Amino acid sequence: MKKILLSSWLFLSCIVAAHAQDGNSFHRNTYIKVNPTTLINELDVYLEQELSPKVSLELGISGIYTDYPDYVLTKKIDFGQKKPDISTEQFVDGRGLGFRAGVRLYLFPSGISQSRAAGTYFEPMLLFKKVFYPNEDVTINNASYTNTGTKDVYGIQLLLGRQFNKDKVILDPFVGVGLRGKVYQYVTYHAGDNNSIVINDGRMVSVLPSIQLGIKIGLNLAPKKEQ
Repeated sequence: MKKILLSSWLFLSCIVAAHAQDGNSFHRNTYIKVNPTTLINELDVYLEQELSPKVSLELGISGIYTDYPDYVLTKKIDFGQKKPDISTEQFVDGRGLGFRAGVRLYLFPSGISQSRAAGTYFEPMLLFKKVFYPNEDVTINNASYTNTGTKDVYGIQLLLGRQFNKDKVILDPFVGVGLRGKVYQYVTYHAGDNNSIVINDGRMVSVLPSIQLGIKIGLNLAPKKEQ
């Protein structure tokens, strides 16, 4: 999965280099956006920078304050997949950070808006997330032990959307498909037979397709042009 992400990043870099010189007199706008559809578990903030009339670079950072949605996907939806040895409380109280990077190719730019970054676009996007699960103390046979765990998420998304501008306000609905890999690492303790202790020093890898559906809302940070 890491090799796929590296190859994809090199491909995106080539696209940026090929188009960065287009439109030398073009005024490059900057946009800041949030994704309200993910507020159930994280705050996503994006910065989009125009590079040319048809190409822009988008970077995002996420503050993760619960991993409960992943608990629902891994523990409550059962289609025969492996399940990590992470407790419900650890999922709920999971904290972490996420990063995204993508290159937007505006296929059908809008000629009505003053801003060039408007219209239908295609965007390959890479993502990485790191989630730290809180330590969980357990008592087995009158002895105390501490369960620990983390999760790394690697993903690639292929998004199709259309960005609308109304004065300085940005509306950016999108849909997409992708591939997402999750690497869980954990050390947990359980009671075994004959008062023994079973130590689960585990690593679980899950690679599944993903579907994206959402909307970003934001502002154009450039000063408004005088008419």
